Amino acid sequence: MFIQTEETPNPATLKFLPGRAVVESGNVDFASSEGAARSPLADRLFKIEGVARVFLGQDFVTITKSDQKDWAVLKPALLGVIMEHFVSGQPVLLDEGAAAPGADDEDDEIVAQIKDLLETRVRPAVAQDGGDIIFDSFKDGVVYLHMQGSCSGCPSSTATLKMGIENMLRHYVPEVMEVRPV
Repeated sequence: MFIQTEETPNPATLKFLPGRAVVESGNVDFASSEGAARSPLADRLFKIEGVARVFLGQDFVTITKSDQKDWAVLKPALLGVIMEHFVSGQPVLLDEGAAAPGADDEDDEIVAQIKDLLETRVRPAVAQDGGDIIFDSFKDGVVYLHMQGSCSGCPSSTATLKMGIENMLRHYVPEVMEVRPV
């Protein structure tokens, strides 16, 4: 098994591509080791000193490190854990159905338009960088979004929100006045 790695715009985050599906649909973000027990892979990754966050996408794993650790030290251990996990045949998630937050929201026309633009134009682009952006809510002209994976804590995420996503949403949905992270 060969696992590729890619740098992301966030220097504290690396994207690992195992060459197979990681989660079947949606994605899962583990901001800390609490809650990672529902993912045997994330649980094992958090046991490596220096792992601060684990994000599981459809075909990638994004790992954020603490400032105290260097990628040269962490990367071999992370590659080993990811490889062992996939070779073992264990599931990535114990409850696969819980991977897609917000799927039951009742959408009005504006929210449906916003979600469609995010799904078709934004999410594929940020997934290439090992992250994701999830719709939270739309209130009083403001779209609230969750930044996940490499997008969470990325130095360029504010510019991405303001210059990219906000401008695009304002162009296609005149009711949108601003975009803010949650």
